Amino acid sequence: MERGVAMPALEVITDAEELTLTVTADFDAAPRQVWEVWADRRKLERWWARSGGLAEFQDHDLRPGGRARYRVVGPDGAESRGWWQICAVDAPHRLEFEDGPVDENGHRATEFGVSHVQMTLAERGTGARMVLLTTFASVDQIDQMMSTGLAERARRAVDRIADLLRA
Repeated sequence: MERGVAMPALEVITDAEELTLTVTADFDAAPRQVWEVWADRRKLERWWARSGGLAEFQDHDLRPGGRARYRVVGPDGAESRGWWQICAVDAPHRLEFEDGPVDENGHRATEFGVSHVQMTLAERGTGARMVLLTTFASVDQIDQMMSTGLAERARRAVDRIADLLRA
């Protein structure tokens, strides 16, 4: 593969009892390079949407207390909006945030539940291991998210990250 960046080793585990989805991916790139696909708004937009879709981050402040707002348009034209509230940052090793949907009026829609996301990066040999742990608010929320194909979308997102790292 180009520049020595191979497709990542990948593991996706759903734990309905713990209300978690854990995505573990090993990249043949330094942790700082992988961090940039989160920290650089334009790079984030290239992998956050589903394949064939479009993502746009209107706000992208990755500091503790910072916020992000985004819009995603799927390949079928369906649009969704969301927000992040940044909880913790230790660049280039850790990012934690709350993630939730936005209603039609642009307000946080928390009745469905807010997810807590923890992304960690660690050196692994000459590359990096990314662990993305999402904790859901309820059984209903994790069931609904899994029924929409979230686990498969996570796999595809990791592939898009690998593509960005090769570019």
